[in-house]
Amino acid sequence: MEQRVVTLFHRSLEATMNAGEILAPLIAEASEMIVHTLLEERKLLLCGNGVSGALAQSFCAQLVGGFERERPGLPAIALSGDAVSLSTVARNHGRAESFARSVRALGQPGDLLVIVSNDGRDSNLVQAMRAARDRDMGILALTGGDGGDCAALLDNHDIELRVPSEVAAEVHQVHLLTIFCLCDLIDSSLFGGYED
Repeated sequence: MEQRVVTLFHRSLEATMNAGEILAPLIAEASEMIVHTLLEERKLLLCGNGVSGALAQSFCAQLVGGFERERPGLPAIALSGDAVSLSTVARNHGRAESFARSVRALGQPGDLLVIVSNDGRDSNLVQAMRAARDRDMGILALTGGDGGDCAALLDNHDIELRVPSEVAAEVHQVHLLTIFCLCDLIDSSLFGGYED
């Protein structure tokens, strides 16, 4: 049992290091995309399902509530955190519309949709991306594996942070570290001279 734990830790480190080498320039570019959105006085809409939904909520919480130092909150809304709206939309319009309807209601041109998915195959995320495109919003996709249907919808104005792994746990752990990196870079860009 203990050796299994050690093996899992080693796999985790290897997956993280491999992803870091590939994703570093894209994470930097994504942070610039987010900073540009915020400086234009636009907002982020974030969504995901299951563990990915929890990661989207965590990202939102760190943007609004602060990351590692005191600073003003940043405008972000976690669409996956509103269980009542999600269940109402799913009941009345189908699960595939669960995020898209909120994107249409809340999204404005220049806003940024952030989707988090370990495989990019969720129909409700695909529909959210289509709704964002209709609203003239940018898209940042945190995906894994081959990126699935979500990757196929991205254009050259969007950014995909794709973890090179098919193992959901590895994708989730790299997504969490990616979110921490983004928060750090965003804070440094926006509040570099900000005193505690």
